[in-house]
Amino acid sequence: MPRDNMASLIQRVARQARITFRSPAGPAFGDNLHRLQQLLDEVRAEDLHLAPRGPSAAAAAAGGGLPWAGVVPPVSYMHICETESFSMGVFLLRSGACIPLHDHPGMNGMLKVLYGTLRIACMDTLPPAAAAPPPAAATGPCHRALFRSRQHYTPASPPCLLSPHTDNLHQIDAVDGPAAFLDILAPPYDPQHGRDCHYYRLLEGSPPLAGAEPPGLPREVWLMETPQAADFWCGGEPYPGPRVCL
Repeated sequence: MPRDNMASLIQRVARQARITFRSPAGPAFGDNLHRLQQLLDEVRAEDLHLAPRGPSAAAAAAGGGLPWAGVVPPVSYMHICETESFSMGVFLLRSGACIPLHDHPGMNGMLKVLYGTLRIACMDTLPPAAAAPPPAAATGPCHRALFRSRQHYTPASPPCLLSPHTDNLHQIDAVDGPAAFLDILAPPYDPQHGRDCHYYRLLEGSPPLAGAEPPGLPREVWLMETPQAADFWCGGEPYPGPRVCL
């Protein structure tokens, strides 16, 4: 059975997120972020009325007239709330699904696994280096990055955090079954204000994002900006948990 405080918990998370990200440059930001991390770490799948599963067939309806309409997507999103300073929702991944390597320009983020296991590879962008040209195999815009870490996260793990400058790029893979995570982004994506999502792939010679554990991390790598992969899209489905009011 869900815990008695389930409704107040996700509401408290949202309220603390609003307080935290209202003034991300303020003197109390560190303390507020720590408090938000503590609250987020308490959230469990049952608090949001979720049981382990991947995206449902209903998520395909979000595709409308797109070519994959009617096909269960690899990933779906449950919107919980959004303000000018942050957005919050739940991502559901099918077994083996991957949210490709992407960035969060100028944004903070927090990710808490609700069920399943995620493998998350995190990177930082690096300034251009005149003495280090991109590999000859590059066919598009290239960027230097620091491949910082690749770790497994479960419901027992603390939240995965990203900032505008640290771990801002990441790839998320569902391992050994479906997975879901609660996601907070601050501020939300907004292409009109320079916060659009860009996708990347590692160029030849870089350690892999999947498979065997990459050697020698952290290490510098080259990334090439790419269009969104044809086999990746995100459907939408209703959020079944307690209502959040802000």
